[in-house]
Amino acid sequence: MLTTFAVTAFVMIMIPGPDQALITRSALAFGRTAGLLTMFGGLIGLTVHATAAAVGLSALLLASATAFTVLKVVGVIYLLWLGVQSLRASRRTASAALTPDAAPERCSPLQHIRNGLLSNVLNPKVALFFVTFLPQFLPTHGNTLGRALLLSAIFAGLYLLWFSLYNVIVARVGALLRTPRVRARIEQVTGVLLVGFAIRLAWQQP
Repeated sequence: MLTTFAVTAFVMIMIPGPDQALITRSALAFGRTAGLLTMFGGLIGLTVHATAAAVGLSALLLASATAFTVLKVVGVIYLLWLGVQSLRASRRTASAALTPDAAPERCSPLQHIRNGLLSNVLNPKVALFFVTFLPQFLPTHGNTLGRALLLSAIFAGLYLLWFSLYNVIVARVGALLRTPRVRARIEQVTGVLLVGFAIRLAWQQP
């Protein structure tokens, strides 16, 4: 059962989503360390939802249509904000290509961590995923909480493994492509994707 869970979880982790968009943007635009920090923030947010699901808090949240709606609205607004910020950054970066002496845009480590963290914590679809996915692999008798926490830890470990590898690959590609024009396109594509994810989240039902 653990093998089936691990394989299924790994495939789901690899499916493109807000995490991948943010990590790609950070790694290509700011370097491997930025990508790792964004991934670390996403991992913290993921762990919050996984642990909450394991102890039943997410189920209680999803049982309340009002709570789900509030969290969804906040998540949509945050993803839209990230998308708009990326689109604005693409314009600034494109302008930098015309003024080579201009100082490159900087982001603090905490900003990268915050972006990854909030993109998961404020996304009720992550809570919904764990509430609907984990129970399929839990025993009907025995230490259900212990098994749920174990599965959550496995999921977090696979997330860390995949995005660490993904970040290294993207960062190496970025070493060849990290020019103002390419950075501007990265920011632009990321912004469009995040806005798209926000729109899709807005249609999510509890």
